[in-house]
Amino acid sequence: MTFQNKTMLITYSDSLGSNLKDLKANIDQHFGKAIGGVHLLPFFPSTGDRGFAPVDYGQVDPAFGDWDDVKALGDKYYLMFDFMINHISRQSTYYKDFQAKKDASAYADLFLRWEKFWPSGRPTQADIDLIYKRKDKAPMQEITFADGSTEHLWNTFGEEQIDLDVTKQVTMDFIKDTIENLVANGCDLIRLDAFAYAIKKLDTNDFFVEPEIWDLLDRVQAIAQEAGADILPEIHEHYTIPFKLADHGYFVYDFALPMVTLHSLFSGKTHQLAKWLKMSPMKQFTTLDTHDGIGVVDVKDILTDEEIDFTSNELYKVGANVKRKYSSAEYNNLDIYQINTTYYSALGDDDKKYFLARLIQAFAPGIPQVYYVGLLAGKNDLELLENTKEGRNINRHYYTNEEIGREVQRPLVQKLLQLFTFRNESEAFDLDGGIEVATPDANTIIITRYNADKSVTAEANINLLDLRFSVFENDRPVHFE
Repeated sequence: MTFQNKTMLITYSDSLGSNLKDLKANIDQHFGKAIGGVHLLPFFPSTGDRGFAPVDYGQVDPAFGDWDDVKALGDKYYLMFDFMINHISRQSTYYKDFQAKKDASAYADLFLRWEKFWPSGRPTQADIDLIYKRKDKAPMQEITFADGSTEHLWNTFGEEQIDLDVTKQVTMDFIKDTIENLVANGCDLIRLDAFAYAIKKLDTNDFFVEPEIWDLLDRVQAIAQEAGADILPEIHEHYTIPFKLADHGYFVYDFALPMVTLHSLFSGKTHQLAKWLKMSPMKQFTTLDTHDGIGVVDVKDILTDEEIDFTSNELYKVGANVKRKYSSAEYNNLDIYQINTTYYSALGDDDKKYFLARLIQAFAPGIPQVYYVGLLAGKNDLELLENTKEGRNINRHYYTNEEIGREVQRPLVQKLLQLFTFRNESEAFDLDGGIEVATPDANTIIITRYNADKSVTAEANINLLDLRFSVFENDRPVHFE
């Protein structure tokens, strides 16, 4: 299967049924033409972070299946896999070989060695303070070698995730071999997870370091394209950084749309949503929900600080079982700028508001990505949350085959499947086409999508105050029932 302009499902291998065979059977049976692609969240053997600490990209975790199961999924749906370009597990053969042989290891240069990175007498406290960190201490971790000596390695994320040195040839060889293997096994898009952390440079904050980051992206994209795939760099930051990526011709994520849409539905006002839709690039994937929380930092200066506070406070007020503590250290939250909830529960488990949110997403510039819990309009999983004390697990419910069969019968879910089937089949959503956005009054937004020659148009007329909408294709009404 090659890449297509069709709605992409985001899912773990064991979240829609217990394995990859179940996953494919459930998509085939229940989701039909509403899904064209699948972002298969990390399915490799891993030692942490729900797959994001990979041990070996050459294997499928046997608990999920094997490469034949992955390829079977790819025969019908275009596929996106994750590549953690910044790090790999300390249980990997590369790390263990380095630990055993130290400088004699073929992988001695694969890892970013803390003491070798810094000049004598550094880092100072000012150096540490400058780093864009994901934790409240220096991003380093001790390694004890077989000869008893110790050293430190750069460690941005969890203790299992050891950073790679992308400036070294052995690392670029590893990147090339990994990407070629992923593409050979059915990958059409490679999601570059945490790529903005990959370049470390003295006297910078070590995050999205220019111009070096562009050289890295260009090299990785060239490898992917030669193998027959494309890349999607993943970054949660101020919207100007994804816009830079778009200007360089890369696919980007729209991580701002979730909060902008919530603000519109909470306030009934359309002006900020209209502004954002007009600004957004067409070569992007839109999201309302992912395996992480709802990003707040992504929307800064799109919404005002007051509007961000209003939206966050309203979410905690009207959201179903959404509590501030679920996004705190008490529930092991890594990113204080994310709110942990399902999108359906963020809207108070309100069917009308939720459908309008997905209607907005379907008409926004780009290609919709819909998280598996979101496609089934899932509520917050408080039982999983409390059992694991992991905040993000509130939005990571494990659906059995039987549950899925029941959930898809809900009228709301049926309407969602009809909506994304329409989105996938209408030529109006051509990425070479365009978008027009009108706001005839403060509470109404009219979004029109059209293909390159404007021969096909699709229009969504949405009133956010009384939650009414109408959809037309070439002036013919489209109904979702």
